[in-house]
Amino acid sequence: MPRFFNTTGPCNPEKHYTLSPSKRLVGSQLSRYIESELFWVLHAPRQSGKTTFLQSWMREINSSDKAIACYVSVERCQDFPDADDAIPAICSAIISYASAWLPKNIIPSLPQCDPASQLDTILTEWARLVAPKPLVVLFDEVDVLQDQSMVSFLRQLRGGFAKRGIATFPVSVALVGMRDLTGRPGEQCAKRTTSQDYLIMSKDGKQVNPGSPFNIKQDSATLSNFTSDDVRELALQHTTETGQIFSEKSLELVYDFTRGQPWLTNSLLQKCIWTLCPNGENVEEEHIYTAREMLIKERAVHLDSLAERLKDQRVKKVVQTILTGESDPTLTDGDGFRLTCDLGLVVKENGIPEIANPIYRETIVRVLSQGMQDAISPPEFKWQNDDGTLDMDELFKDFQRFWQRHSEAWEQKADYTEAFPHLLLMAFLQRVTNGGGRIEREYAAGRGRMDIAVLYNGVWTIIEIKLVHPGDGRSAAVEEGLEQIGKYRDRLSPDADSYLVVFDRTPAGRQKNWDERLTWDVTETKGKKVTVVGG
Repeated sequence: MPRFFNTTGPCNPEKHYTLSPSKRLVGSQLSRYIESELFWVLHAPRQSGKTTFLQSWMREINSSDKAIACYVSVERCQDFPDADDAIPAICSAIISYASAWLPKNIIPSLPQCDPASQLDTILTEWARLVAPKPLVVLFDEVDVLQDQSMVSFLRQLRGGFAKRGIATFPVSVALVGMRDLTGRPGEQCAKRTTSQDYLIMSKDGKQVNPGSPFNIKQDSATLSNFTSDDVRELALQHTTETGQIFSEKSLELVYDFTRGQPWLTNSLLQKCIWTLCPNGENVEEEHIYTAREMLIKERAVHLDSLAERLKDQRVKKVVQTILTGESDPTLTDGDGFRLTCDLGLVVKENGIPEIANPIYRETIVRVLSQGMQDAISPPEFKWQNDDGTLDMDELFKDFQRFWQRHSEAWEQKADYTEAFPHLLLMAFLQRVTNGGGRIEREYAAGRGRMDIAVLYNGVWTIIEIKLVHPGDGRSAAVEEGLEQIGKYRDRLSPDADSYLVVFDRTPAGRQKNWDERLTWDVTETKGKKVTVVGG
């Protein structure tokens, strides 16, 4: 059976196009963990290659004959907050995975003892079985453990850490999950809000001291995304085996759209060869654009799980600030920002928080504006010129009428209220262009605006959204917006028609009347026309 681009589960080099996972490991030296008998943490977003890395490294260790390694997933313990249930389940997982990966004579048995010492006991027995070789255990999905389960798990590992060595305890243990083990003595969390948080609470909700189990880790490593060269190498494996060619421009787009996120990269490449070019045709730029649109519309599990996170209030605060481009000196403080980074949803680019890649950026906007788009009737006005291009003047005039008629009532029902103007305008644009054009969006915290480029029937239109809050001064916001839209237009399409949309965010009751707010001015920046639309 020929190899393929894998999007489900860990990659197997015999079945899937695969890159060396160890090259992507950031902040660690693998050999040192065994040689120096260290415990460590690996954390990275979901579907970024953690399991592939662990199983690959396990095979490498076992083939070297220097140690015995075993991958163990504890995902089955997700619904066991009590240690009395979770620890026996972890021990059963150890036996199950050892049976799958290792010879029968070095598979431990389930100890018949109290759960408070059962994990320590089985790991000690296991170390004796594999002696004189050292034992390495790679625990995956540890972030599903919670409350007393996590306390007992870490305490027993900590107890074994002090006696680690050949025939006494595993010499090295990796704790792997989506989030880092960041807890320190005295650092507690008040409430458990997601299954991915390492939070320690007692049954009655009181904070408990887990005996400082977190300080046994030596390093916190992570996995980097693919580089642009990695994307080319991955595609070249397919070309070498099948003869099907990816154009250089198509591979540049794959990297631009995904920023090397492994699941997204494999998904785009897979869609091209299985769906868009199934007969071996060359893969070109237009195929990547189509594959991206298909991926976003399908809302596969990977994207859907990220979309679900947008309901989390901590995620909402970060994403909304980035959407509106506002500056917030507290944005990167606290667990909310760390959570969005751990999810792989947000990154810092040149010190500025922004959405991690264009596909996530587009997915977020589509998800948050989909309800509005569904509630907007198909346009009845003449929104196309005779040559098939968009009549943007007519479109924005109709949007002003729509904004006056619906914005106040709709905003009361909106969840992302600060970003409501952006989302409603984008829903309106998407309703018109859907199926016949393309919308590109750029936004990041601290930029003070959102840039939108609409490509329809081969013609670009540049749109910039600015919010005017009380005390900002509309004229200053317009002046700043004109300068910003000039730079964006020069970079993307110097001859494109340009629109600056300015929303008045003065609180209800203090706003100007609609005749004063719904303005329409035509001005210039850098010698080229810009239409300033007030809302």
